[in-house]
Amino acid sequence: MSNDIPYMVEKMTLSDVPEVAALEKMIFSMPWSARAFEYELQYNPMAHFFVVRLARTDTSHVEHSPQNSERGNDANKDCSARKILGYGGFWLILDEAHICTLGVHPDWRRRGIGELLLTHLIDEAIALHAAVLTLEVRVSNIAAQNLYQKYGFMAAGLRKRYYSDNNEDALIMTTERITSLSFQRRFQALKSALRQKLAAQLTQAAL
Repeated sequence: MSNDIPYMVEKMTLSDVPEVAALEKMIFSMPWSARAFEYELQYNPMAHFFVVRLARTDTSHVEHSPQNSERGNDANKDCSARKILGYGGFWLILDEAHICTLGVHPDWRRRGIGELLLTHLIDEAIALHAAVLTLEVRVSNIAAQNLYQKYGFMAAGLRKRYYSDNNEDALIMTTERITSLSFQRRFQALKSALRQKLAAQLTQAAL
């Protein structure tokens, strides 16, 4: 990920799991366990998971303690920059990339991080020669549905009482072929607009 935007997307590693699992509990009412993430990373060859952090060159969002020494400030800055702001992943099953999770830290929402993650998942799916992307989303999660619809996901059915915490239905969403000209035109235009929006965050922070 280039440094013209304030965030970077990296592959999730086992060392990320404790922080990701803690975020899961903050975000979802039916969170995956740390063991579940460890299994995906170690034993599921179909799994592709990623995290978002602040770009190393961006310090505008990092708070520093005035009591710290100069070395302490640097250490605090590095620690904050490595904080996981969001994560997502998919399973590649034959030619279908199924997005199984996507979450953003509550304190970092409405900054384009979820959208950045989604574009990265789509790019990775394309690189792995997937034909389509699919997912399930709670019928009440309109904000997520709007984001997915923006990127060409369409309602394809319901999974009745899919979520066991409240028996809520899941909306099944899927794309057209992601290598099609119509999908690519839309995707590349949206991705370009997103990068401009994220780059503006750096400009505003520098003012």
